[in-house]
Amino acid sequence: MKKINLAVVGATGMVGRTFLKVLEERDFPYDQLHVFASAKSAGEKVTCKGIEYTVQELTESSFDRNIDIALFSAGGDISKKFAPIAASKGVIVVDNSSAWRMDQNVPLVVPEVNPEDISWNKGIIANPNCSTIQAVVALKPLHDQYGIKRIIYSTYQSVSGTGVKGVKDLEEGLNGNDLLLAYPHPIAHNCLPHIDVFLENGYTKEEIKMIEETKKILGDYNLKITATTVRVPVFNSHSESINIELEKSFDVNEVRELLKNSPGIILQDDPSANVYPLARAAAGTDAVYVGRIRRDESIENGLNMWVVADNIRKGAATNAVQIAELVTQSL
Repeated sequence: MKKINLAVVGATGMVGRTFLKVLEERDFPYDQLHVFASAKSAGEKVTCKGIEYTVQELTESSFDRNIDIALFSAGGDISKKFAPIAASKGVIVVDNSSAWRMDQNVPLVVPEVNPEDISWNKGIIANPNCSTIQAVVALKPLHDQYGIKRIIYSTYQSVSGTGVKGVKDLEEGLNGNDLLLAYPHPIAHNCLPHIDVFLENGYTKEEIKMIEETKKILGDYNLKITATTVRVPVFNSHSESINIELEKSFDVNEVRELLKNSPGIILQDDPSANVYPLARAAAGTDAVYVGRIRRDESIENGLNMWVVADNIRKGAATNAVQIAELVTQSL
């Protein structure tokens, strides 16, 4: 890949710092690196590939310099304001917020699933929701091979998905000090069926994100999908129970082989030896782990599986860097 000039927006946040870590681990081929954050964080120091960088305040003139790609993780409001500014100056923005995901003019990309969609970007490419990313990596091979009619998502999502405040709530709660910085109820020793805000139809915004983003990424708006998303007292990695009704009949062992040989997936499916995906084991890695694959006997062509991934890495930073790698190849 050619060397490009890269920017990271939101460089001091949890995902922003992981951007820098993943860029270093994957030896992303940048020539210049610019790091931006809010005025409050300007002046802080961050490090990538052994070089220390001073964080600059993000302003409307930040993209006047020669920047090819910008990784954004600074929240939806910042993305709505600054992503179009960057794009107008020839920068390709890979945005980790929800601001652009359902915009029909913006590709929503998971590199193992729909890498071809980057070709129609108009300066902004959206990074999907963390819980959606790991799900579609596992669903794509099944959709291609058998066709999917219906999906039922039940998620068990870690507190790092809420950021620093969520982690703090759990840390303090486990020490007997119930904080409510991130959640309406204590998260320690608890499960909250409440991620993001409730909508008029009784679903949460997180649940609707999973439903609508899955359809867009898989390119199938006829899919029937429902979801229940739950915040659990786990620091890192999201776990998901996915129930699928397929169009065609299947052999369970063939499904295992299909997933085992699909990009981005590590199969862990030997219940007799207590082998199945675990949040603790997934933390700090970039794969999507799939196991507990079994037939749903209650419905024709029904299938159950358990899917786990690190929500800050594959669910956010790594997926965005992978998108940037695809963009770099096309420049």
